[in-house]
Amino acid sequence: QVQLVESGGGTVQAGGSLRLSCAASGRTFSGATMGWFRQAPGKGREFVASIFWSTGITRYGDSVKGRFTISKDNAKDAFYLQMNSLKPEDTAHYYCAVMTSWNTVYSYWGQGTQVTVSS
Repeated sequence: QVQLVESGGGTVQAGGSLRLSCAASGRTFSGATMGWFRQAPGKGREFVASIFWSTGITRYGDSVKGRFTISKDNAKDAFYLQMNSLKPEDTAHYYCAVMTSWNTVYSYWGQGTQVTVSS
């Protein structure tokens, strides 16, 4: 089993920045994909960013390209989401997740952390 814990959420003004962290435990992450998702009230879950653990290859959702950056620290079994130029529409509950090498969907999820961006 993999356990994930998010931290770093909070409230900021539009144009500000936040850095989210996801601490992972329970197993090796070789071959895994780490991802960030978000969900606002009344809306479906939205893909934000992902990073392949072994290669560092990244992918971003269209709404955050150029503003958000995903990164990882293999030694700490942790990954991060640096969010810059935040907009009110970025307000959501943010989740980190892990997809194993033998799956095509994310199987492990954290409890989430709230990000609120004021106008």
